[in-house]
Amino acid sequence: MNVLFAASECAPFIKTGGLGDVIGTLPRALKKYDMEVSVILPKYGDLPLQYKTQLSFLASIEVPVGWRRQYCGIEKLEYQGITYYFLDNEYYFKRHGSYGFFDDGERFAFFSRAILEALPHLEKKTDIIHCHDWQTGPVSVLLKAHYHNHPFYKGIKTVFTIHNLRYQGIYPKNVLAELLDLSDLYFHIDALEFHGNISYMKAGLAFSDQLTTVSPSYAAEIQMPYFGENLDGFLRKRSGQLIGILNGIDTNDYNPESDQAIFASYEDWDGKLKNKQMLQEYLNLPARKHIPIISLVTRLVEQKGIDLILHVIHEIMNQGVQLVVLGTGDWNYEQAFRDLAAQYPEHIRFANYFNDSLARKIYAGSDIFLMPSQFEPCGIGQLLAMRYGTLPIVRETGGLKDSVVPYHEFTDEGFGFSFTNYNAHDMLYTIEKAVWLYRFQPKKWQKLVEKAMELDYSWEASAKEYKTLYQELFAGKQLTER
Repeated sequence: MNVLFAASECAPFIKTGGLGDVIGTLPRALKKYDMEVSVILPKYGDLPLQYKTQLSFLASIEVPVGWRRQYCGIEKLEYQGITYYFLDNEYYFKRHGSYGFFDDGERFAFFSRAILEALPHLEKKTDIIHCHDWQTGPVSVLLKAHYHNHPFYKGIKTVFTIHNLRYQGIYPKNVLAELLDLSDLYFHIDALEFHGNISYMKAGLAFSDQLTTVSPSYAAEIQMPYFGENLDGFLRKRSGQLIGILNGIDTNDYNPESDQAIFASYEDWDGKLKNKQMLQEYLNLPARKHIPIISLVTRLVEQKGIDLILHVIHEIMNQGVQLVVLGTGDWNYEQAFRDLAAQYPEHIRFANYFNDSLARKIYAGSDIFLMPSQFEPCGIGQLLAMRYGTLPIVRETGGLKDSVVPYHEFTDEGFGFSFTNYNAHDMLYTIEKAVWLYRFQPKKWQKLVEKAMELDYSWEASAKEYKTLYQELFAGKQLTER
């Protein structure tokens, strides 16, 4: 059984968010369970030179994009035991950045069709194509529409994973014929039609054999109107094929005992305190261990609950805490944190960029990680924070609800803090509760930190679930072939 991951990003080659982390780590976890997994990606202009020089050329093909035929080069790279295929077309991909271009509809129509055209040229025959997010949404419908009579493609199954339902790849109706070479038979409510337009996300949802998303709670939430982004009814219709599997992290890469990016490796409370002191010194904050450091490593967008934080920021600062923010995003949020850093020069630091090394130092050196998301399909930040012994404060939504068990002072269960309603004062109350525990019950806090560091959020359990899913699809494929 050979599984091909199809995605628009993959660490360390190209990464803009959590999707890149998943595609970079899940195949390696599956390989430990004797799974044959390879990955197919666009060859972006931003692909680092160190990887470009290692690529080997396999073939050149022509890819139908509506009435045109476009060049596609297929190149291969072996990296950490996984085979990666890169699809090359300089017109579509030799630019700075991955998304946000005027012609993204055409670029990812090309990519989706090129994946299918490339299959006969790959080293091993693909049994299952595992597609990720809207950029590969058309793969499933194109497979069924254009290749159903071709013997090579017979029985190939598709899995489609929703990483974030908000981003759907919505384009005008003419894309159907001009880019995907599909007739109006596919323009209806049970296919690609979405409020008079075409949705690449819906293409994946409608035509894939199995649907997954990145946490069990998010799988349930997106079937409700508040989280469903106008697709909740369609997802309820396909609920029998939809499951949620919680993402993991690479616990070897993110390991406080061996991480070269943090100030000092550690495995206990004393080592964490040393990192806290060095972080305070590095950021030119007063180096006092009794002052709790609250951190945010995040995209500064509405989804991440930034409005809640700004609404009660002065009440938060009145608790005598230090706040460290790392991230980029919407200009109004960036400007708000710039102003706050100027207003609280002894207490707030804002780094308006993203740097992985600094992010790790913040995870290792802070006490509390704040993640009050409006919605969160899975979330990686809270998993990394706990790995480094930083206790999370989260809103109970999606993967945050599935991964953070709130501390209960009477039963001594849990290891983090959470609140239910998307409400600034509910969040403030939870922050006050955490800060009080930090200040007045230091031994209890230390115990919670050490408990969090012992948790296992590796890919092991999730990889087993994916393997079971693939095996069931593969068994169905073999029945089809008979």
